[in-house]
Amino acid sequence: MNIPKYDINKYNPKHMMLIPAALFAIALVIVLVSFITTGMPASPGIDFAGGTAVTIHTTDTKEEITAYYAGYDIKSIDEGIGSGSYYIKFGPMSNEEMMKFNEHTNARYPDANIDQIGANFGSTLQSQALIALLFAFIGMAVVVLIAFRKVIPAVTVVCAAIADITITAACMNIFGIELSLATTAALLMLIGYSVDSNILLTTKTLKRHGKLEDRVAGAFRTGIIMTTTTLCAIIAMFVVALIGQVPTLYTIAAVLIFGLISDIIFTWLFNAGVLKIYLEGHEGNKNKKQPPQQTPATKQNQQPKKKSKGAKQ
Repeated sequence: MNIPKYDINKYNPKHMMLIPAALFAIALVIVLVSFITTGMPASPGIDFAGGTAVTIHTTDTKEEITAYYAGYDIKSIDEGIGSGSYYIKFGPMSNEEMMKFNEHTNARYPDANIDQIGANFGSTLQSQALIALLFAFIGMAVVVLIAFRKVIPAVTVVCAAIADITITAACMNIFGIELSLATTAALLMLIGYSVDSNILLTTKTLKRHGKLEDRVAGAFRTGIIMTTTTLCAIIAMFVVALIGQVPTLYTIAAVLIFGLISDIIFTWLFNAGVLKIYLEGHEGNKNKKQPPQQTPATKQNQQPKKKSKGAKQ
């Protein structure tokens, strides 16, 4: 497999960091707008906002189903597993509305499976999901700091993970992917992927000897093979789930695809640029502190000359 060689000396590290920094700034604005409007980094799904999900088996088309539920807040209609199966999501309802809704559904679809999530339960799940993400970041930061014991490389790894999650959440808002328990699990997986690739780069760059460009190139070869292999597998899962109309699987796959692409950008542009600046400054200071090495000729010239016997006293 021919992989293009990664030459970190080809570009100015500050220029390398501009593209990921600009992407992060745009994503941060999108996520903040979502927080202001919904209270979540992405539009909350039925798991967090509350609502009703109905699974039916019918010969009706989507248009006929939509017309039958014309008086209700339909969020989405997805094809389920098997022919004539549909998974319909509705917005939150009061108890009285829910009773009427059950009667209305059973009148036409007596075998329908109706699941309801209350708004209070959804808000509880929201707080638990945010706590899970927070603890994941704290645990990651502690492990990274213990592993490297150097502030700047450790902080860079943590910042890359935060940026990957932020950009992924922004992409979810752009493409209309709701934040659910499934996509929250995908975001937690992304933290692991991001930390894995960034620790690989940081470890090979800091703890190995040789030229900086050779160390980074070696890390790039290993890391890009690892990430692209995972990315290809997830793309295959996304295509199969999309063809088979399995919403949970293709939303998880979409979130992971966004995150892995973001991870490639941040690891090999932003993190690599920061490490280059850090190592050049660190190694430069180390060379300044070390005294210049003396060659044998220099030592011989510095030895005091002995006076000859004929010299005047």
